[in-house]
Amino acid sequence: MQVADQFEVLRMLDGAELEAVVKKHKPDLIVPEIEAIRTEKLLEFERDGMTVIPSATAAHLTMNRNAIRDVAAKELKLRTAKYEYAESEEELVAASVKVGFPNVVKPVMSSSGKGQSVVMNPTEVRSAWKYAATHRRGDQSKVIVEEFIPFDLEITLLTVRQANGKTLFVPPIGHRQERGDYQESWMPAAVTPRQLKAGQSMAKKVTARLGGVGLFGVEFFVGRNGVVYFSELSPRPHDTGMVTLISQDLSEFDLHARAILGLPIPAVRSRGPAASAVILADSEFKNPNYFGIDNALKGKDVELRIFGKPEALPYRRMGVALALGKNPKDARKKAQSAARSVSVVPSGSRS
Repeated sequence: MQVADQFEVLRMLDGAELEAVVKKHKPDLIVPEIEAIRTEKLLEFERDGMTVIPSATAAHLTMNRNAIRDVAAKELKLRTAKYEYAESEEELVAASVKVGFPNVVKPVMSSSGKGQSVVMNPTEVRSAWKYAATHRRGDQSKVIVEEFIPFDLEITLLTVRQANGKTLFVPPIGHRQERGDYQESWMPAAVTPRQLKAGQSMAKKVTARLGGVGLFGVEFFVGRNGVVYFSELSPRPHDTGMVTLISQDLSEFDLHARAILGLPIPAVRSRGPAASAVILADSEFKNPNYFGIDNALKGKDVELRIFGKPEALPYRRMGVALALGKNPKDARKKAQSAARSVSVVPSGSRS
């Protein structure tokens, strides 16, 4: 919005407002970048001959965790955690008992861990329902409760579908979450060739089912038993993929743009092991300022991206530190150090 030639501010869950903006601007391409959008309208736009990226079906199915999970598990037969749905506290109690404890409760319409909680025993179910209800994205009260799988690693496979070329994969990205939200990512992730092949096979199947062109962020758990489980999918550049801003010559955003525009992607050149770490705010205020950038940038092969958000909130991502290293562990250490060097404070503050 800050750099666009034109912009509109609207409630994207309001189908009438969304349709009015599209009719006004008559875009060549519609590129959804958020989950909470009235995707039924995107299906209408596509039927009317407009191009939705990567496709209206992809946006519609992935907006709701239940739709994409059912496609993955029931239609494509991908390996997933055991799961159930609930639309009330009472249903969640029953679903939790069926799935077993511990389990993970998430709103079906959400992103970046919003409304997600780990439920260790029956006494925590009702608080998980309230947390999901108050932190969901969009207007659906439905939640998914899924089996908690002990895992050693979460990975993202950035998967690029091209109009006139084969499906491409960026090397696997490891990532760590807190409060259900991405905190750091690194690449390459430590997976075996067999695990990588399994993940790529599932990513190719599910993105082919969704169709269209562009970059998809496909998430997996690597269980302690060595098995790879499909977790989630975003039909757009992924937050954990911000590490590609330093790890290679074509970032996830470059790859997305090339695929959308039908431009060739002959090769992606790696710069070596890399990592990202988020820069967080710790309280709520407007007009944030940033201190410590000079200290953060003293490290070799370290970069920062400040997002320019007009308002800070507790745990809100305000920027990201990026680093190259001798190996992923070294890169993570450098990125974490740079992120800790930057403090987000109200404008006018001295420190």
